[in-house]
Amino acid sequence: MATNPGTPSFAQLQVLLAVVDTGSFAAAARRLNRATSAITYAIDNLEAQLGLPLFDRVATRKPELTQAGRAVLAEARAVTHGVDMLRAKVKGLLEGLEAEVSLAVDVMLPTARLVDALQAFQTTFPTVQLRLHVETLGAVTQLVLEGAANIGVSGPNVAADGTESIAIGGVRLVPVAAPFHPLARLGGQARGAAREHIQLVLSDRSKLTEGQDFGVVGPKTWRLADLGAKHALLLAGVGWGSMPAPMVTGDIEAGRLVELDLSDWWAATYPLRVLHRIDTPPGPAAQWLIERFKSQV
Repeated sequence: MATNPGTPSFAQLQVLLAVVDTGSFAAAARRLNRATSAITYAIDNLEAQLGLPLFDRVATRKPELTQAGRAVLAEARAVTHGVDMLRAKVKGLLEGLEAEVSLAVDVMLPTARLVDALQAFQTTFPTVQLRLHVETLGAVTQLVLEGAANIGVSGPNVAADGTESIAIGGVRLVPVAAPFHPLARLGGQARGAAREHIQLVLSDRSKLTEGQDFGVVGPKTWRLADLGAKHALLLAGVGWGSMPAPMVTGDIEAGRLVELDLSDWWAATYPLRVLHRIDTPPGPAAQWLIERFKSQV
């Protein structure tokens, strides 16, 4: 028995898969439009190269994989799938399809919208690698301007020369607090009441909107760069703040958070825009992704 197996050809692996998938050498021959003897010869050569019997030719008349054959089959499928993906990627490149798309999205983009777009993208463009960045406020636009992202889904419109942007709706923001927070216990609020309590505010790590405030009511603020941390602090009763409605609907329904009635609350909608650099227009896959976000509105 050989201890140094040879290298099977791609054609031999295709024959192996055809025999297994069709259930017989004759059926595999019909699928591949070859003589049955050629199929048998290819399998014999493959077994000789590998130094392993792949089919039990004694116990059954129908080709049955040996234990070694089942192990080889799994690897053969992986190899042929890889070759198929390689050919598909090259075909896409020849047709002008990008090899990779880099997407930056604002943390406020509802998860359902992001999942819908990425699942559909993966199905439509299985050979295009996608890189995802999740940022806040002006950081999305900055990634697009720097060329680190082909397209971005940004929040409040950031003035940026050299970019084209398209409105794709927005997300409703609701001011919330834990049910035991003073603002929640008071019910309807008089003007200015929220200013006396700590407001949790999502901060911006970019230079484009550094120092700008969005939806800040009073001077008592704690600034965070992570929406998940803000959510956890709200649930713990540490301050109050606004959150995307889709993210806290379940908490409000379960009584973990309370939507506040604030007369001085004004930032009810967080606008969303998809943008890209004018000098590097999106390719087919990136343009498809833009259209997907637009269609969700």
